[in-house]
Amino acid sequence: MAFDLILRNARLANGDAASATVDIAVADGGIAAIEPRISGGGESVDARGRFVSPGLVESHFHLDKSRILDRVPPLKDRRATDYMMRTSAVKHTFTVEDVYTRARDTLEQCLLNGVTHMRTHVEVDPNVGLRGFEAIERLAKDYAWAIDLQLCVFLQEGWTNVPEAEANVVAALKRGAQVIGGAPRYDADGPGQIRRIFALAKEFDADVDIHLDGGYTTHDMAIYLVCDLADQIGWGGRVAIGHGNKYSCLPAAELEALGRRLADSGVAVTVLPATDLFTSGRHLEHSVIRGVADANALVAQGANCAIATNNVLNPFTPYGDCSLVRIANLYANVVQRGTTEDLSECFALVTSRPARILRKSDYGIALGNPADLIVWNAKTPAEVIATVAQPLLGFKRGQRVFTREMPTLHRPSRSG
Repeated sequence: MAFDLILRNARLANGDAASATVDIAVADGGIAAIEPRISGGGESVDARGRFVSPGLVESHFHLDKSRILDRVPPLKDRRATDYMMRTSAVKHTFTVEDVYTRARDTLEQCLLNGVTHMRTHVEVDPNVGLRGFEAIERLAKDYAWAIDLQLCVFLQEGWTNVPEAEANVVAALKRGAQVIGGAPRYDADGPGQIRRIFALAKEFDADVDIHLDGGYTTHDMAIYLVCDLADQIGWGGRVAIGHGNKYSCLPAAELEALGRRLADSGVAVTVLPATDLFTSGRHLEHSVIRGVADANALVAQGANCAIATNNVLNPFTPYGDCSLVRIANLYANVVQRGTTEDLSECFALVTSRPARILRKSDYGIALGNPADLIVWNAKTPAEVIATVAQPLLGFKRGQRVFTREMPTLHRPSRSG
């Protein structure tokens, strides 16, 4: 039988470093066979016993405001918390082409690091309008050969206190935005914004993904309102929140109770380690809190969670190389998760779990699913996280997206 591609000697996640390898055959962009020593024609690529996974999933990203450090007002006090104001000061200068160019450069780096699915939040505040949305909308079409890009439209700088802002959200939803989000922390009426988000989600049949519960006080968490609203309109499995810094400040018993509530309501949490670490505890001079929620603890109670990059090279996170595996390794260090089981779960937090948040029913290495495949310089999921392993090959629907050559160590020649 002729195939388009046979990826040979692949090690899958359901085995260990010593388990047998299999071949993965691809036809018409889908996985046609998974078994040892497949015979047939077509391109043959040898994974050489390395671990092969489905593509990584970024469930919370901001392509539209990436790579703007060179234009924002300088940071005058390293303890300042004016990230939103510094970003807002330049958003009026964003053009469609400017956003497209910066987002494209960031997206291509994500592709080279093994990402094949992404949900990106797009700001439509009055000072930027729909320019960012138009740019990312075009980017999604132009790069459909390499990535499935899902747009979440939201207002960063206020909603209920900015009467003209909602029109932009509604316009983006009418143009096809699949997800609606928000940032109630920056609203004069945070609960009112959350209720309006859910009302529009029901009206437009959109998923919900809200920036929520940043900070360190735990008496005023908004997650319970989100769970209540998800229950009321039957949106379980269609709601996520990003950040959740406050959950890192909960005692173990309360964190476990939150995990059970999230599981019962079908509300997921995406932890954003780089941003959460950079922005947390700025009111403290010593013994600074980490601000990174323990997703593993929530998962243990039945909740769904993910790890994501969030920002790259902007005031909220002034660094980033678009390596989601590096972010997962950072997370594991911060929440002190180091067993094989913990690290394997960390890999799930950047693959199968965020795929559930994006409601990808055909995700994973299984017959009939799209052949979105990544070959890692490692033998197990845990090793990928522990070593920040490099992806060596990437395929989207069976078509090669990138190749990374292994470095060569040049030893001195022996003479005499």
